[in-house]
Parts: sequence; C-alpha cells; structure tokens
Amino acid sequence: MNLQNTENSEYTNWIAELKSKIQSAQLKAAVSVNKELLFLYWEIGESISFKITKSNWGNSIVEKLSKDLKSEFPDQKGFSRSNLFSMKKWFDFYSTSNIDIKKIQQLVGQIPWGHNVAIITKSKSVEEAIFYCNKTIENNWSRAVLINQISSDFYHRKGKAITNFNNTLTNPHSELAVETLKDPYKLDFLDLQEKILEKDIEAQLVKHITSFLLELGAGFSFVGQQVPVKIDNQDFYIDLLFYHIKLKCYVVIELKAIEFKAEFAGKMNLYLSAVDDSMKTKSDNPTIGLLLCQSKSEIVAEYALRGMTQPIGIAEYELNKAIPKDLKSDLPTIEKIEKELATTLAKKS
Repeated sequence: MNLQNTENSEYTNWIAELKSKIQSAQLKAAVSVNKELLFLYWEIGESISFKITKSNWGNSIVEKLSKDLKSEFPDQKGFSRSNLFSMKKWFDFYSTSNIDIKKIQQLVGQIPWGHNVAIITKSKSVEEAIFYCNKTIENNWSRAVLINQISSDFYHRKGKAITNFNNTLTNPHSELAVETLKDPYKLDFLDLQEKILEKDIEAQLVKHITSFLLELGAGFSFVGQQVPVKIDNQDFYIDLLFYHIKLKCYVVIELKAIEFKAEFAGKMNLYLSAVDDSMKTKSDNPTIGLLLCQSKSEIVAEYALRGMTQPIGIAEYELNKAIPKDLKSDLPTIEKIEKELATTLAKKS
C-alpha cells in the first residue's frame, strides 16, 4: 500500500478499529478508577461512622481528619470536611437497609460520586435510591438530568397510569409497557397561556421535543405530528406518533385539554387499529395508545377501558402552576419598583 495514500478503505477501517479499541480502553479505565475511588470513599465513610458512634469522638474529628488528609495528600481532591461527611452519610444511608451491602456497593460503584451524593441527599428510602442508581446506569443520565428526575418524583410516578395492558398484551411485554408509562406527566417546560387548547399543547411539545422525550423516558423516538391515517376513505390525524425501541411498537399519544371522557378511549381504539393495519410490520408488537388528559376520574377511566381490544393507557399531565390571584395582588407593580429604585438612587447620590 502506498503510505502517502491513507484514504483508502483498508486504512480507514483499520484506523477506525484502533480508535474504537482505544476509546473502549479509556472508558474501562475510567470506570475502573471510579470504582476504586468509590470503594475508598465507602471505606472512609464506614471508618468515620464507626469512630463517631463507637469511639465517641464527635463530629469535630472530621474537620481534623480533613486537615490531616489534605496535608498528607495535597494533590488529591475529595478530602474536604463536607465531602468526608458525605462519605459518612453515604455509608450510613445504605447501612440501614436489609439488602446485601456487597450488592449495594457493586451497584453504587457504577455511577460517579456526584450522582451518588445527589441520590442519597434527595431519596427518601434505600429502595428509591437503588431505583435511581439503576435508572442512571440504564439511561446514562447526567447529574443534572438525574436531579431533575428525582425532583419530578419519577420514582412514584412510574407505572402509575391506568391501563388495560394486562388484558391486551402478553407477558413480559405487558409488564414492560406498564412500567414505561407514568402518571402524572410533568410538562412544566411548556410556555402556555391560561386558556389552552390541545393544539397549543401539541405545538409546544413538538417545539420542546427534547424535554418531552426526556419526560416520556428512555426508548421513545419521535415519528411525527398530526400523522394522517385513512379509514374507509376518511382522513384522521394522530396528534403525536412515537416508536418505542425497547417495546418494539408504535405509541400513539392523544392530548386533551379537558377531563378524560369515556369516548376518548373509543377513538383511540380506532387509531390504534388503523396504525396496526397501515404501519405495523410483522416484527413490531401491537401499537400502544396513551391518552394525556388535564384530569381524570380513575373509576370512569377503568370502566372505559373494559372491553377495549387495543392496549391503551390513561394519564394526567401537569403544567406550570399559575400564580394565584390573591398572591398576584401582593406583588409590586412595575411603577412601584421604578419609584422605589429612583428613591434609593436619590439617597445614594
């Protein structure tokens, strides 16, 4: 091969293979370093906890320990007083559980330290913390995304939508589908007026599709908005159409700016049958429908799904809470703010 001509396919494939191996090795090294560091933090946290509770040294010993460790290891970060307390809190948090502590260590060792601190700080139970650890690993969440998911109470919303999946889907597909939906959906990233229509919500969701996909969860892929389906020469339009990679099926989402009504389920049943006939392939699972409503009666929703042949889920959505009128009256007007600012500046001059 002419060494000056390195653009041929053989060299390109070869260098791509080497780059992949190097990146893989770097990732493994980073994961290995992270595990070793977290193992060290766990041991330090355990030791601090023991000394404070068993030796009656008190919390002041942590500050002395921090100074000594930073003096001994000046180039190594992580030995601040607050971080040492975080190590203790980390160990104490999981030590209260009946779960095998070695299994917990293996799990938490797979995510960065900052993620671990966020999880134990914001989770109310070990079970909830383990849930967020698993989801972080599964979805490769950044720390910011993780904190957002915890703040939106993802743990308690997951799998809460009313569905008929147990009667319309086979296991394990039905179980995975149930876990995929949540209730309520937090759409607080939308910029909507006080009076809203379905088309307004729909337009905003498409505009903020990245945020909406994050709220829907891992596996959703956006297909289209107002997707047409033809039934007996009549045109119908699906609000939002997605494809779920793990479920291997289309997901039809219909938006309602009002309380759930029983007839919504019938129309969704129609849409799902049409998508199955016109879009679904042999390798796809049955199409799933999700009705997102402003509110719902659980009893009406459950009754409406009885007898439906297609898999449908019903959930509520939450938007930004409007400022109450009585609170608005207490807020200063622009004129008042300007007047006070002018008075302040006059005094300074």
